Amino acid sequence: MAEHSELHAFVGHENPSIVRHAVESGGGHAVGDVCDAQAVAAFALEREIDIAMVSADEPLAAGVVDALLAQGTRAVGPTSAGAEIEWNKTFARSLLAEVAPEASPLLHVARDRREVEEAIASFGSVPVAVKPPGLTGGKGVKVMGPHLASHADARDYAVSLLESGKGVEGVHIEEKIVGAEFTIQAISDGRSVVFPPATYDYPFRYDGDEGPGTGGMGSLSMPTTTLPFMSTEHYETACSIIERVISRLAEKGRHFTGVMNSGFFATAEGVKVIEFNARFGDPECMNIMSLFKGSWPAVMEQIAAGSLTTEDVPLREEASLVLYLVSPDYALRSGPAYEFSLDRRAIEAAGCHVFFSSAVQVSEDVYRTVGTSRAVALATTAPTLEQARARVVGCAASVPVLEWRRDVGDEAYLGGLTGLVWPQGTPGAESLLPNPT
Repeated sequence: MAEHSELHAFVGHENPSIVRHAVESGGGHAVGDVCDAQAVAAFALEREIDIAMVSADEPLAAGVVDALLAQGTRAVGPTSAGAEIEWNKTFARSLLAEVAPEASPLLHVARDRREVEEAIASFGSVPVAVKPPGLTGGKGVKVMGPHLASHADARDYAVSLLESGKGVEGVHIEEKIVGAEFTIQAISDGRSVVFPPATYDYPFRYDGDEGPGTGGMGSLSMPTTTLPFMSTEHYETACSIIERVISRLAEKGRHFTGVMNSGFFATAEGVKVIEFNARFGDPECMNIMSLFKGSWPAVMEQIAAGSLTTEDVPLREEASLVLYLVSPDYALRSGPAYEFSLDRRAIEAAGCHVFFSSAVQVSEDVYRTVGTSRAVALATTAPTLEQARARVVGCAASVPVLEWRRDVGDEAYLGGLTGLVWPQGTPGAESLLPNPT
């Protein structure tokens, strides 16, 4: 946005990337409560904003787009009603059942301990996943296997959500799907939809998918629209489901524009839906925007006008890789702020973008983490995934203190996912591996 417009940002903290780009564009920023719809709307009036974009879950749920549109400020992003596809999983599942019931895992919604126990019992020996109905920043879902050792543990976690108030509308207990996850960052003006390549996210804290779930330790896309473990049919089916969901939201009078970041499982039986997000995925947004070779404000204009086409979103046909560098305490415990050094200019000269997240600048090339979260992301594109990975890993090694996963972008890891979609011995499955053998 800063490359093609005067950028003004309303932010929760002084993110070094956003602040720098706003200043260099001739714009500026203000710090405040990003969920205060009236404060954001007032900022837009004060700065004489031509067009705005809201692309985070909580501000969308809080109705920031509603407030902007109400005062006549053009805005990209769904209203609170449109964003309910993300902030209310019960609504999302109900809508999915209307447009693509075959893609929905078996689900029970439990509102008290008795219903939890009945729901768990109904699955018999089938493993389950437990999900709060509202926003959790990608950290509220727990699945038998990586997070829950038994059905009893699943029951206890579901009950704890109800008792904490995080399951006020009913905790979701659904069958655990065996497959490999992928996401699609669909861009829409509410009628037409543009589909970038599928992306893969690394949600677990440590190599080999060990440790607790996180908001994402890294992500990738391939030069093609699909990922190594996917078929073209998986991709096309997922795109069709997104189109149907956006169309049904329009039929219901729920304003939806911007990005629908949709999560799926590729399975041997077809595509299953994990969830819908009403904005770009983090970190997957960085994959797509690193490939983008146009003007994003021009795309926003087309979205606001309801005239978006595929030609408006040109993407390079390369692999993209994002790697997060995080606080040593991330997803593990509360902890202190950490100072770390990072030579942004040297990293950018080596071919990587630097995107700060939960960090503030202390002095030249010195930064401090904000809370115990993801501090900075490195992103790049290259003709092959192997080339992209070599570049990102080399840059990450130059940053002390922060931690990162070593297997992000490892093609052997991706090859292992193929076995989740097509069990060993499935005819033709070997042709989907990154390096067929």
